[in-house]
Amino acid sequence: MGAKRKRLINDVLVNGGLLFLVLLWTIPTLGLFVSSFRSREDIQTSGWWNVFPHREWQKVSELDPKALGLDPNGVMEVEGAVGTFKEMRDGIETPDGRLITWVGNKRLGRIDVQEQGWAVSWDFDLSNYDQVLSGKDYEYKNPDGTVEVIPGDDMSGAFLNSLAVAVPATVIPILIAAFAAYAFAWMKFPGRRFWFVLVIALLVVPLQIALVPILRDYNTLGLNGTFLGVWLAHTGFGLALATYLLYNYISTLPRETLESAFIDGASHFTVFTRLVMPLSVPALASFAIFQFLWVWNDYLVALVFLGGNPEFKVVTQRLADIVGSRGSDWHLLTAGAFISMILPLTVFFALQRYFVRGLMAGSVKG
Repeated sequence: MGAKRKRLINDVLVNGGLLFLVLLWTIPTLGLFVSSFRSREDIQTSGWWNVFPHREWQKVSELDPKALGLDPNGVMEVEGAVGTFKEMRDGIETPDGRLITWVGNKRLGRIDVQEQGWAVSWDFDLSNYDQVLSGKDYEYKNPDGTVEVIPGDDMSGAFLNSLAVAVPATVIPILIAAFAAYAFAWMKFPGRRFWFVLVIALLVVPLQIALVPILRDYNTLGLNGTFLGVWLAHTGFGLALATYLLYNYISTLPRETLESAFIDGASHFTVFTRLVMPLSVPALASFAIFQFLWVWNDYLVALVFLGGNPEFKVVTQRLADIVGSRGSDWHLLTAGAFISMILPLTVFFALQRYFVRGLMAGSVKG
């Protein structure tokens, strides 16, 4: 076997394996996405995969047991299917491939005759998203004919609250970390190595152990239950990683470019704002993706520092409320989940061209 053929086989195996993992990872997400457009009755009675063409039993006729003179207490024969009442309740297939099913009780039941045929379930609408976003009451008609009024879940306010938390909690640590990374990379001051090692050491400190002391200080300062408190908490928890990532990138910038600026009389602040920041866009964008996704999907920090005030609840808290009050309403849970995904996906795809470049910065030197 030639080297070219071996390389081709390896490429096929690797790419095929990656494609399989991507599909395996995407299938549950696709199922949730499809479910978010289906009605509650459809979700409770059939799987999401029924949106694809499939074979299923379809009723072709309905028979009256009394008219046929059947005795449900004995053995019955219907359309070539022979069995007891219990067996017919479970369904019996006839020799010609039809399904005979007794529906109801012995006194008022009926017999359904079903045949297999191709079918799809494309009954999609936006009512789930309307109910989750608008907060209007929604009328649901039960199979028995009764009408149930379900209150809506207004997530628009929570969406704006998450935006108000995520944007400042992303911008503030980036600015502070950029200044710190530039200082560690290009400025000489006493204890520089010690302070850098101390900052990196904070990466291994779990944020859970800091929640109670910070909450105690917030109560003293009157910051508990405010957006400012959450901004400061996310800034503190994200600074270590931000400083490390930005340092790896800023330290690899061309020395000749910065030294030329210093020779021309530029100050550190001028070099930082005019050269370092524009050249560090890939690293800044990489950390912005990390920080924004983490803050947007955060539940613990928001719950601890914002509390249960409905006016300040973020998206993750509202989703938790929906899970608690509507644990069986998958049509609402899936719609709420995908509403919460819209903005993070937009941010990721807008900045993804910088993502790999920013993460690989500093990994190769020469």
